[in-house]
Amino acid sequence: MIARRSTPDSGTCGSLRISTFCLFLLLGVAAQLSAQEGAVDTTTRSNPQIPPAPVTSLIAEDFNYDDGENIMLTWVPSIDDQPAIGGVTGYQVFQIRNDGVPEKLADLLPGANSFRAQDLQIDSTYRFYVVALADGVSSESIRTAPIRTEREWIDWNLWNLMLITLIIGGAIIVFIETAKRGKKLFVRKIAGLEAVDEAIGRATEMGRPILYIPGIQDMDDVQTLAALTILGRVAEHVATYDIKIRMPVSRSLVMTAARETIKASYQAAGRPDAYSEDMVSYVTDEQFGYVAAVSGIMVREKPATVFLLGAFMAESLILAETGNSVGAIQIAGTARPAQLPFFVAACDFTLIGEELFAASAYLSGEPRALGSLKGQDVGKAIAMVAVVLGMAAVTLYSLTEGGAFKSVADWLHTMFTIASD
Repeated sequence: MIARRSTPDSGTCGSLRISTFCLFLLLGVAAQLSAQEGAVDTTTRSNPQIPPAPVTSLIAEDFNYDDGENIMLTWVPSIDDQPAIGGVTGYQVFQIRNDGVPEKLADLLPGANSFRAQDLQIDSTYRFYVVALADGVSSESIRTAPIRTEREWIDWNLWNLMLITLIIGGAIIVFIETAKRGKKLFVRKIAGLEAVDEAIGRATEMGRPILYIPGIQDMDDVQTLAALTILGRVAEHVATYDIKIRMPVSRSLVMTAARETIKASYQAAGRPDAYSEDMVSYVTDEQFGYVAAVSGIMVREKPATVFLLGAFMAESLILAETGNSVGAIQIAGTARPAQLPFFVAACDFTLIGEELFAASAYLSGEPRALGSLKGQDVGKAIAMVAVVLGMAAVTLYSLTEGGAFKSVADWLHTMFTIASD
């Protein structure tokens, strides 16, 4: 007797097959519907008749540390602003001043998410909105709340510059007050400065005049001012020793100022009667015409001493060589680096760069000039210390990878860098 298998297992397998088939069928239908839905969305975004989605989260904020003329706008771009869709072709930014008529501020490219509104009025109220542009259609964002600009009197981004200014400015004030109280401030010896008295004494012994050339620039040049300050001290000695000084100039204002300076020096020396306006004479504003005239004076009068102090250009070598050819002792000084080699080569003593201003402060004895000179020295000392520390910190960090050296280098970089907005 052959036993026949029971049929319940076959029924179960059939039910599973049906269930699996139904599940795949449902998944297929869902995928088809999803594909159809996606096809509908793409068609909707590329439809030129439908405006693009507007920008969102538009915020207007006062721009920090300005003069009260700027407002910063930020927003989230339109969801249609995507390269794959290409629905947004750009943005336009509008402002409404005091509830007036909207004014367009700018046209921006797709992808823009910020804009800085400039040249605004401090006493006005502004509202802003952004328009997203598509092909012939657009959508406007919500408008910002009314906002006013504010003027900040202190830019805290430049705190380091303010600190350095306070240190140097404070040092200048302290030194000026110290000089006013009669305390002698130390100024290192300058060879050219020490030679002034010797040069004047040589002219006295030889009985020949002193030629003083204050450069070829006008009174708006600080080197001319320094030259006239030194002239006051030289003219006082000239008046005391009763020797002749000759001063041809190329600027009329310099002539007037030089005459007043020499006149005051003669009065200070107790020799006002010996003063004559012929001591200072105007020649010409033309550069080489002036050089020719001064060279002629040197050759004819053969001065014992020649001072070349001030702003010089190409004429520096001609004047220095001519003075050297007549046997004069020459003291030169200028802040123009290109002319210094000529003076160094052809003159007996040269005041190099800042030594010209240091000499004017030292010889005049004016407390404000001396205090400014010493205050500038404090600034130079700070700069030199910062340079040395910075070089050492960067070098040691590159050798040891020590975090402390990097911190020092970063701090120095922050301290001596002007932050930009």
